[in-house]
Amino acid sequence: RLATVDVPILISGETGTGKELFARWIHQESGSSGPFVPINCASVPDTLWESELFGHMRGAFTDARERRKGLVEVAADGILFFDEIGDMPLEMQGKLLRLIQERQYRPLGASEEESARCRFLFATHRDLNLMVQTGEFRKDLYYRISTLTERIPPLRERQEDILPLLDHYLALNSSKYRIAP
Repeated sequence: RLATVDVPILISGETGTGKELFARWIHQESGSSGPFVPINCASVPDTLWESELFGHMRGAFTDARERRKGLVEVAADGILFFDEIGDMPLEMQGKLLRLIQERQYRPLGASEEESARCRFLFATHRDLNLMVQTGEFRKDLYYRISTLTERIPPLRERQEDILPLLDHYLALNSSKYRIAP
């Protein structure tokens, strides 16, 4: 159901529960012809967000020696996955909201807007509701990205998955290292 509906999905869960793995599964099951493009929101410096997402034209700033595609363009016909969306700077959240609403963006230094031809998925381990209440996360962006939500429970809440996971990794590693399980 989640894979075939082209609306933003917010995947929540503790660190290590498999949020990105679930997002990759959605991409695989969606039938999309484009790539799965992840971006770790915690690792992008504040000053590089726009260039990273929207790209830039040659000469847009001092070191812009050539045109560079942004991740929105790279993810065309695929999925752009924002991992740890709760770590995105507040000033960038307004620009992301506009991108999602209008499905348009402007590379730095460009005079024309381009169409965003990708689907958006988001993940977080944070309580975005609480962040909205404390002013750390935009309320309008929260409502836009949480059209559909899916919580990935930790393994301690789904103990029935332990043996199948153990079997999977035993088979994977025995094959990889050419040893008996």
